[in-house]
Amino acid sequence: MTLCPFDQMKTASNIGGYNAAIKSSPPAMSQYVTVGANPFTGFFFALEGSSQPLLSHVALAVASKLTSALFNAASGWLGWKSKHEEEPVQKQKPKVEPATPLAVRFGLPDSRRHGERICLSPCNTLAAVTDEFGRVILLDVTRGLAVRMWKGYRDAEIGWIQTVEDLQERETEKMDSSPFGNAQGPSRVAQFLVIYAPRRGILEVWSTQQGPRVGAFNVGKYCRLLYPGYKIMGLNNVTSQGWQPQTYQICLLDPVSGSVKTVHVPFHLSLSDKKSERAKDMHLVKKLNALLKDKTSDPDLFEAEAKELILDIKYPATKKQALESILASERVPLSSLTNITQTLMDNLKKQELECVDEALLQFCANKLKLLHLYELVSKLNSQSIQKETSPSDNDLAKLLRLEEKDFHRLETLLENYKKENAQTTTQLTDEKDDILSVKIFLEYLEYEKDVITVKNMEDGEYVALGSFFFWKCLCGESSTEEMCHALESAGFSPQTLLSLLLNLWLSKEKDILDKPDSVSCLYTMLSLLSKMKVAIEESWDTQSVSPWWQQMRTACVQSESSAAALLSAHVGHSVTAEIIDSVTEKKFSQIIVGSDTESWEALSLDTEYWKLLLKQLEDCLILQTLLHSKVTKRTKRVSSLQTEPLGRLSVKKLLEAGKGGIADTVAKWVFRQGFSPIILNVAQYKNTTDSTEESEEMHNNLFLEEQEAATGLERILELLQVAYQQFPCSLEVDVLHAHCSWECIVQWNKDPEEACFLNRSIDHLRCIINAHIQHGIALMMWNTFIVKRLSSATYLMDKVGKAPKDRLCRRDVGMSDTAMTAFLGCCSELLQTLLEADVSSDEMQAPLLDTEDAWLSVEGPVSIVELALEQKRIHYPLVEHQFVLCTVLYAVMRLSLKGVKPLSLFDSKGKNAFFKDLTSIQLLPSGDMDPNVLSIRQQFLLKVVSAAVQTLCSSQTDREVSEEDYFPFEKGKNWPTLAADLAQYLQISEDLVRRHYVCELYSYGMDHLGEEAFLQVVDKEVLASQLLMLAGQRLAFALLHGQIKDGMELLTRLPPTLSTWLKAMDPQEIQNVEVPIATTARLVSKVIEHLPENHGQYSLALNLIEAVEAIPA
Repeated sequence: MTLCPFDQMKTASNIGGYNAAIKSSPPAMSQYVTVGANPFTGFFFALEGSSQPLLSHVALAVASKLTSALFNAASGWLGWKSKHEEEPVQKQKPKVEPATPLAVRFGLPDSRRHGERICLSPCNTLAAVTDEFGRVILLDVTRGLAVRMWKGYRDAEIGWIQTVEDLQERETEKMDSSPFGNAQGPSRVAQFLVIYAPRRGILEVWSTQQGPRVGAFNVGKYCRLLYPGYKIMGLNNVTSQGWQPQTYQICLLDPVSGSVKTVHVPFHLSLSDKKSERAKDMHLVKKLNALLKDKTSDPDLFEAEAKELILDIKYPATKKQALESILASERVPLSSLTNITQTLMDNLKKQELECVDEALLQFCANKLKLLHLYELVSKLNSQSIQKETSPSDNDLAKLLRLEEKDFHRLETLLENYKKENAQTTTQLTDEKDDILSVKIFLEYLEYEKDVITVKNMEDGEYVALGSFFFWKCLCGESSTEEMCHALESAGFSPQTLLSLLLNLWLSKEKDILDKPDSVSCLYTMLSLLSKMKVAIEESWDTQSVSPWWQQMRTACVQSESSAAALLSAHVGHSVTAEIIDSVTEKKFSQIIVGSDTESWEALSLDTEYWKLLLKQLEDCLILQTLLHSKVTKRTKRVSSLQTEPLGRLSVKKLLEAGKGGIADTVAKWVFRQGFSPIILNVAQYKNTTDSTEESEEMHNNLFLEEQEAATGLERILELLQVAYQQFPCSLEVDVLHAHCSWECIVQWNKDPEEACFLNRSIDHLRCIINAHIQHGIALMMWNTFIVKRLSSATYLMDKVGKAPKDRLCRRDVGMSDTAMTAFLGCCSELLQTLLEADVSSDEMQAPLLDTEDAWLSVEGPVSIVELALEQKRIHYPLVEHQFVLCTVLYAVMRLSLKGVKPLSLFDSKGKNAFFKDLTSIQLLPSGDMDPNVLSIRQQFLLKVVSAAVQTLCSSQTDREVSEEDYFPFEKGKNWPTLAADLAQYLQISEDLVRRHYVCELYSYGMDHLGEEAFLQVVDKEVLASQLLMLAGQRLAFALLHGQIKDGMELLTRLPPTLSTWLKAMDPQEIQNVEVPIATTARLVSKVIEHLPENHGQYSLALNLIEAVEAIPA
């Protein structure tokens, strides 16, 4: 530290007395401040005989000693020591300079107080000390005095913040300031003490030495305040002269949240109110905010106080902040806002030009203009005008330039849309559509250079602003001409007003449809906007596209409110035609004078674009009406996937959805309604044919199958017919079935438990008439969704050797056992359809995919049908081979067969060919099959027949049903017939399977079905021999097991050969022994009928028929 001459003489007198000698220059010394006990704080001074060595010399000496010490230690670690070094040698102790005792020169003697830590301020003038009593004491280091004490800070952590004043923020000195030097002077420095009290979890910032607390923060009880309370050691009054004071970063570490917080303090907080205009301004702003929050204040009183406060504020930036707070308040009435802003503006104008802040003055002027505009619009909205009579249909048709037929068609479309839309949407109507608060109004708009612009806002806010301007005009309750003139005079551009108007119109679709006269109001308003300056360029002619009308068309294209967009497009087309006609008349008035021009229509590029847009919007409206329609009653269980809402349509979405976008949208609707494919076909037949017997029969069958959807189905069929007429290409029946099939299987893939979705997908696929489309869709379905799951199911079933349990199915295939059964059945149906389509495609040409003229400009993904037509042809034998496996798997699951490993029915070539690309050429089994494999196949087919007959018998015990109803899930699939067909693929005798089927029917006592199946057997002689054994088993049970009285007596009367043969029979081999004797007699007669006389068992059969006839019935 450096002493001034007075301090030097004072110190010398205290030490040496009255006669002390005083040197001419202060000696080099270092001051040490300590905290502890006795004394509580001590001040020590170390005088030095010579000047302090340079810091670089000290660092070099220390580095040399450290290097040699490290080298010696490292050599010992690495084994480099010599022998004499390894022996313990008595080392010479280093020479330590004796300590120089320092006597305390003065201190703060407090015997009861014990200091804990000391923290020096950045400029070395102050220090903060904490003690064990929970006090924080501020020390003046130069004078050695305690100048301030804070209580209640036990275990406190302390730090310092030094802030330098920004000269740009200092207000210019007044006229009476010193004329010499810089008026602003050097930057001032302020120091703040930061105290963290962990027991209270609070961080406080205090202004030293007499200043107040300037900030307090709740930070938690487990934080750490990090601040280095020291600088480099060893500096004295000489070496410290070139050392710049440092401001150390201070931070708070919060271990709970893992965050590090820093503390920043503005300079003006160190100033008192008397010296700081900024602090005074902030105080006035706080007072104004408190006044704004006061709910009980009187408006007039508030206005007076607010004016006084805002005029007292000195800084222009703070004035603007205060005015923004007032304008953002919802409690201040419009009159007060206007008066306050006007007062501030008048006050600024009274000041000298050099002292006026131009930005603040412009801000006030802009806000004042917006307030006046708000007042004017509110006044116009409140002035009710006499409503004109609602225009008639004929007037509206003329207004929109439509023929009577076209106008009635438009009315019908809107009425259908309104009816269907009312069922699906509920719109909350706001009775106060034209009310908008001043605060929101000012937030939405900006005023710059005499032009009002609308800020970027959300759609709802945009609609609210447009509603404030135009809703009363659209309802016919306010003057349209006055409103347009007021908005144009205020500085709105026509493009901005058109955007606001269209957003309002398109968002209020439900209200507009209820008010037909709003169309004429829109026509009037659009005409007025089009006549404004800069709306339509003067250079615009009929052969160019006007940006004005293009803006309106773009809004209609993007809108999801189809009805409102169609109406606005009709109005826009009509206004465009009117303007074009007027321009054309002026241009050619001299040429066509006296000619008949009433029926003429001037052609222009804009008109053609309007016509195209009208066709697109009409298509979109019809499609949206169809998507809104639904059946009112559905008793079947509905999946959550079918309840997902369909998004609303717009022309833009349809244009970006690709060529298949329209069909894909309808397919999503068909899936969610759960309609069967027959509904689409009925609507198509009604559309293409008159009321023929065929269409009537289909219509009746439809209502029999769709009883749950009977309510509202007629209405849906009508809407479908309209859609078919509107989209003859996009909704062609094959295209629609293809998209429906794809949509159903996509939804099934999301939830494989819903087997009905996959089943419905196959139904749609089978309804496709063109084999090329059917082939491609089926192949894409197989490759995308089926083959991977089928592979998992195959290997699982082959591993367990039977129908797997539910847990295994869910683990390996991702669906339950019931769903997997249905899945395998659908796989067989899919492959069978693919095989049929491959054969049929040779007999027909690929379809030509057209698009409606209005939708030729569509862009987007390739349609499903186009992808289907690009698919390669399948390899028929490979698909047939895969079909056999699917049928085998399905039989195992459906009939719960055991002891069957599906892959064991095929040789190595057959196994390797499974699950390969169906369009590739694979090496398939050919020639004679291994006898062991043939034996396994035969056993499997016989198991299938036996299980099928067992299922058939169990179903017959409940009711009499036709054979097609025995297996309702398979839709009439006859398993024994299917087994016979499989036998052909598996190189097994079909007649063997049919004979086994007949024997099983007779075994279960279903002789009437057995007699029908008997006719299909080729080798009836072998079958008769098998049935003879079965008849003998029945008779043996009747005679030997007491079914007939005196059975043993009758047995003794029989020929010995027959008696011996009957005793050898085992009745347990047949499933149903309780068969009447008369039925058995018919069986024996049928056997004799088909056994040749030279057969070895013919005589036995004759004896058997005689025995049966002898037994009483």
